[in-house]
Amino acid sequence: MDAWYHYGLLIIVGFAVGFINTIAGGGSLLSLPTLIFLGLPPSVANGTNRVAIVIQTAMATAGFKSKGVSTFPFNLYLGISAFLGSILGARIAVDVDGEAFNRILAMVMIAVVAIIVFKPKMKMEAMQERLTGKYLWLGILVFFFFGIYGGFINAGLGFLMILFLHFINRMSLIRANATKVTVVFIYMISALVVFALNDKVNWKVGLILAIGNGSGAWFASRFSVKKGDGFIKTFLVVMVVGMAIKLWFFP
Repeated sequence: MDAWYHYGLLIIVGFAVGFINTIAGGGSLLSLPTLIFLGLPPSVANGTNRVAIVIQTAMATAGFKSKGVSTFPFNLYLGISAFLGSILGARIAVDVDGEAFNRILAMVMIAVVAIIVFKPKMKMEAMQERLTGKYLWLGILVFFFFGIYGGFINAGLGFLMILFLHFINRMSLIRANATKVTVVFIYMISALVVFALNDKVNWKVGLILAIGNGSGAWFASRFSVKKGDGFIKTFLVVMVVGMAIKLWFFP
């Protein structure tokens, strides 16, 4: 990790990851192998990646807000619930066969694509957001379990968050993404603390990666608001299919 071009590579990869994660998800499938390739043990790579994700989601949240897109305080309620779940998830030790898990996750990703592509179009009146009452409490409950998953594994969680917010809370894809990045920022802090307390974070590498992640997230958040839901939908489909292929054939 001493060669100057390693740091350049981290920033370039980080920018791509920040862009991908902000508009869709699955960017860690690019950053984690890069960190391991550069010499970090897998557990340290996992913890170090969390540094960049915290910065990335903070920048994405600021980017969406700069364009007038915010779902406060709804995103805060979901974020607190996910934060509590992530503390539990980061402490859980589960003996899961890696290849089997990847294939299950690949099938989930294919289901996500099917829902995005073949879902019936909602009428404009049906897109009235549902952020209070039973829908708020349902979101708080579901995001607690999302937090457990995010604290433990996190792979592909962004896709599931977007789908839940879009179909259950009836948010546009732009507002669903703005909510997602804030929630991830909140719960990722607790996961990072757990990794740091166990000496699984290389702060120097993580902060250099974060330069790229944060830049990509800032650009993607503002760019996606300009492009609209159609662009996000297309990008989601491409990324989910790519992630499913990677998990199934290259575990």
